[in-house]
Amino acid sequence: MQALTRTLAIMVKEVRQLARDRLTFGMIIGIPVLQMVLFGYAINTDVRNLRAGVVDLARTSASRALIADIGASQVAAIEAQFDDVRALEAAIRDGRIRLGIYVPPDFDRRLAQAAGPAAQLLVDGSDPTLGSIANRLTELPPSVGRNAQAAPRAAPALAVRTFFNPERRSAVQIVPALIGVILTLTMVLFTAVAIVRERERGNFELLVTTPVRTIELMVGKIIPYIGIGLVQVTIVLIVGSWLFAVPIRGAIVDLYLAALAFVMASLGLGLTISTIARSQFQAMQLTFFVFLPSILLSGFMFPFDGMPEVARWVGIVLPLTHFIELVRGIMLRGARLAELDTHLYALAAFFAAAMTLAVARFAKRLD
Repeated sequence: MQALTRTLAIMVKEVRQLARDRLTFGMIIGIPVLQMVLFGYAINTDVRNLRAGVVDLARTSASRALIADIGASQVAAIEAQFDDVRALEAAIRDGRIRLGIYVPPDFDRRLAQAAGPAAQLLVDGSDPTLGSIANRLTELPPSVGRNAQAAPRAAPALAVRTFFNPERRSAVQIVPALIGVILTLTMVLFTAVAIVRERERGNFELLVTTPVRTIELMVGKIIPYIGIGLVQVTIVLIVGSWLFAVPIRGAIVDLYLAALAFVMASLGLGLTISTIARSQFQAMQLTFFVFLPSILLSGFMFPFDGMPEVARWVGIVLPLTHFIELVRGIMLRGARLAELDTHLYALAAFFAAAMTLAVARFAKRLD
């Protein structure tokens, strides 16, 4: 009986402690809700409205019917018209579109032959799921034959041409983005516990008595981790090239500059978390709270264009979303950093905002 009483006393004490720990109590509710929303609503495997561009050199009723049917499929959203295939390929390389439809001048003749493909569907192979999605469009369109008054076709109207990864090897698509996933976990977690660790080990008192200013403390905390992050980038690149033959088609300098911007943005996020958390356990909880949406809403697992609009707005705020565009663009598509500067500016803005918030929240005092 006494053992039961003591056990109940400990149980009541633990419940009260959890109730006083607002962050942990919030996680008890927040994590299940977050996962339900992400997996049940934001993650949509039925991808639609991928950005697409068109080069229609035939300009006939049949070619217009083909383009209209592709748009009506809702898999692709026609957003741009180009004069030649080089401009179309350049738009795919710098990430403005994900799919390209090329209709040759002799489209009607090819269509009437009903033997081989009459047009091409150009696919950005740097995204791991676009190849299978694009295959749906090869079954379209049912109305082209009627518009062209041709016999039923023995071959699809569209031939899929996959850019940047014609073999469709998963490692080529996954490894570059995996750099960002690894850096997100390590950089955010390392710095998230930085300030908290000082408090738990009793070193915070020493920092309070020094003349070091808040911004100096923050910068001093993140500089060593910048070097660690770039070392991790190098390790992933070496292993990816050695084991999986992942290419680096762009400039290595551009790649490291993009990685540097992402590392700094992630470290800024980690420092902000460290000013919120009261313990290392809370810091790890908050890191997980950020890490899960980053994995699911950044385009790492699912095409970013195909997500619901609300999910895309959340994804735009996440640094990993912009780094995945940068690293896949540079490594796989051979894009220059100047062609992807929008994502670089987004990372710089995130770093500035995170550091400003971290410095504002940090109080160089014991509490």
